[in-house]
Amino acid sequence: ADAVRLAQRIHDAPPNEMGPTQLVAEAEAVASRGDGISITKIVGEELREKGYGGVYGVGKGAKEPPALVVLTKTFDREGPAAALVGKTICFDTGGLSLKISGGMVGMKADLGGGAACLAGFEAACALGGGELSALHCVLCIAENAIGNDALRCDDIIKFFGGRTCEINNTDAEGRLVLADGVAHATAPNVLPGKRVDIVVDMATLTGAQMVATGKNHAAVFSNSEELERKAVVAGRRTG
Repeated sequence: ADAVRLAQRIHDAPPNEMGPTQLVAEAEAVASRGDGISITKIVGEELREKGYGGVYGVGKGAKEPPALVVLTKTFDREGPAAALVGKTICFDTGGLSLKISGGMVGMKADLGGGAACLAGFEAACALGGGELSALHCVLCIAENAIGNDALRCDDIIKFFGGRTCEINNTDAEGRLVLADGVAHATAPNVLPGKRVDIVVDMATLTGAQMVATGKNHAAVFSNSEELERKAVVAGRRTG
């Protein structure tokens, strides 16, 4: 119940109260409340220097700097390791591909994936982690704003995983930040401990989801039938 309230509070907060700096603080608070939770933060220009071109590119036009925040909890058992990767866009103007006709209203909710990952991480740690040997939470935090330094269409950025991308629509920013987050979660010798066996990314990614499953049902896409089945079962149990 505490985790649900945490996700709700972050999700429902107005963007002038829940910007990138405050989101980093929320992650720090989760780490401080837990037992044995470590936290790593890569913020602002350090993202550019270390090659996180997706998170940095999306967030560099905003007043507050973007960040990649990683929380880790290890458990004293053998078992799979998992990573939760959350799109945490505290407000989405669309960037220079500006949202119009009222499409910007409600875009404080574009951090919903990250809020759910952070709250789910805290709940899983408090409940003992199940069969996991380690659980990581990777938050890709940025504000997709307009300004002199905003990402432009036709720009080319390079992700942490080494791939490059030409920007055709700055309002397709979720996949840019998640590319860095998933690469961070899966690259060898980046996260502490063994390489992860399970990656779950959560995002308010695209309006195409509502075309496919409507407004009352979340969409799930997986390369593991077993994991997909567990996600559907959990969704039905929790509503």
